[in-house]
Amino acid sequence: MYQFYNKYQSANAAKAIISTPIKQFTAYRDYSIMKLLKSLLAGFAGAAALNILHESARHLDADAPRIDLLGEEALSKSMDSLNLEAPSGNDLYLATLAGDIISNGLYYSAIGLGDRKNIYLKGAIAGITAGLGAISIPDKIGLDDTPVTKTDKTKILTVAWYVIGGLVTAAVFNRLKKA
Repeated sequence: MYQFYNKYQSANAAKAIISTPIKQFTAYRDYSIMKLLKSLLAGFAGAAALNILHESARHLDADAPRIDLLGEEALSKSMDSLNLEAPSGNDLYLATLAGDIISNGLYYSAIGLGDRKNIYLKGAIAGITAGLGAISIPDKIGLDDTPVTKTDKTKILTVAWYVIGGLVTAAVFNRLKKA
């Protein structure tokens, strides 16, 4: 009886030694997948907020940034360089809007990939970086930067709206982490 019990204990010990790392890996993998999904969801929420702000304000203020025009020019030139026919009219607008939401959503999702410490600061820094890039990069890559640099007010609003997108991302991620 003792031998059976001893073998049983040894088998359980071996099983525990093998299964513990597997359980830890599975738990870590599941945690990582959930964190990635929460980061993506928060990033797309920030991108949606940014685009709603852009689209609303451009109808109300002549000095509002026109990211849509900059995106349409970038898409048209990119398609032309590939010898592809660029969409026009409303199709160009919708393609640009979709590209803007996807690219900003992926960009903002990086805010949640680290730890939650200083999440709002990370959101603000990501927004400042994106906003400064939006006003300084276009002319360097051959695009007309007027839609985002027309006036000092336009420049400030461009940066401010990207910061708002980053802060919305941080707030959504923070809320999802608590859920």
